[in-house]
Amino acid sequence: MAAEKLIVNQAYTGEVLAELKMHDSAQVDAMLSIAQALHKSGCLPAHERIRILQKLAELVNAEHEDFARLIANEGGKPIRDARVEVTRAIDGIRIAVAEIQNIQGYEVPMDMTAAGVGHTAFTIMEPIGVVVAVSAFNHPLNLSIHQVIPAVATGCPVIIKPASVTPLCALRLVNLIKEAGLPEGWVQVALTNRENSEKLVTDPRVGFFSFIGSAKVGWYLKSKLAPGTRCALEHGGVAPLIFDKYADEQGFINGVVKASMYHSGQVCVSVQRVYVPEDRATEMAQKIADIASKQVVGDAINEDSDLGPLILPKETDRIEAWVDEAIQEGATLITGGKRINEVSYEPTVLLNPAKGSKVSTQEVFGPIVCIYGYQIINDAIEQANSLDVSFQSAIFSDDVSLAMGVAKKLEASAVMINDYTTFRVDWMPFAGRKHSGYGIGGIGYSMRDMLEHKMIVTKG
Repeated sequence: MAAEKLIVNQAYTGEVLAELKMHDSAQVDAMLSIAQALHKSGCLPAHERIRILQKLAELVNAEHEDFARLIANEGGKPIRDARVEVTRAIDGIRIAVAEIQNIQGYEVPMDMTAAGVGHTAFTIMEPIGVVVAVSAFNHPLNLSIHQVIPAVATGCPVIIKPASVTPLCALRLVNLIKEAGLPEGWVQVALTNRENSEKLVTDPRVGFFSFIGSAKVGWYLKSKLAPGTRCALEHGGVAPLIFDKYADEQGFINGVVKASMYHSGQVCVSVQRVYVPEDRATEMAQKIADIASKQVVGDAINEDSDLGPLILPKETDRIEAWVDEAIQEGATLITGGKRINEVSYEPTVLLNPAKGSKVSTQEVFGPIVCIYGYQIINDAIEQANSLDVSFQSAIFSDDVSLAMGVAKKLEASAVMINDYTTFRVDWMPFAGRKHSGYGIGGIGYSMRDMLEHKMIVTKG
């Protein structure tokens, strides 16, 4: 029987970039067997892992522009932003190197009661086992770094299943990891269909499962995990931002378009819902629209493109339907509201969509920002907290006391004060609450998740 094929297309033009063979069930099983055998054989010494990762950072840096162009072509991220992603990826590798020195146990006091007297105890940290990572399309290199490199750094064999539309970055990264000196089998790429992906994830040989993608798929796979398999899930959110009457309007307006339209809004922490004082809502929506309407939408590989395409034509269809619904249900269209072509949609600003409209209740994952007027700030907080998704939020205010009070009331894993929900550095904890995720991401946090404590007690 001929192997299934995976066709990788240029995100904007549809040109075929690669034709890859997909792995079948037997090949997936073989990957797991190889990984499990390596785990049983004992992990690589820390000094070897450090050397490999240091070399990897050099190799990725040497291909900086090639990776950026690959990100732009397969994933549709504008080339200027793609270059930033590559720089972040290199930094992420170096963060992991620094974190390796923190892999250490500790002494456990034994003389706290008479029963422990005469004993000495300490803990050591051991690799949890085989790591399986299922990744997303929107940051095809940096997400691979966040899921694969912590495993390499902690001595865990890892199998990554990249998004089917953006596998090329992961494939190139894994080749460079091997070139850097990691022995064969410690990192593998699985190109699989949905059925074989589920078999891979739910196999009892898996010690840790890392998932980035939709809540529906993430929670389903978590429910199917073998007993004892740990996991971390990173889903989406609607990134509410509250603008207080005491905030600096000019500083806010200049950045909110980038924070909502970056990568055409296809980011889990893109600003989607903006709450502003009711008496200034129309004026501020127009100012945001004035900037949004000037954004250049085009092929991501072009230097002048501010926004690239949506990842698939069906996403353009969905966004078009959601915006049309919002307008029919009472939203005022300030700018945009039309598809440009099969995979592109105009940067769109909506004023006061209905609370029940999909753009108000679902993650849009498109170049749409919704502006809502509020009378008192507690109403804005209530609306920001009203959904079952919760990731990063933001409050803009020059009143420090008020800003801190709002930050404490917002239901979010992180609250930015006078900065946007898109802010992130790769060593900070990064996580969703409620339906938005499970566990904590960030290079060092992921490394700790991939380790187990073992306690050793001696008598005498």
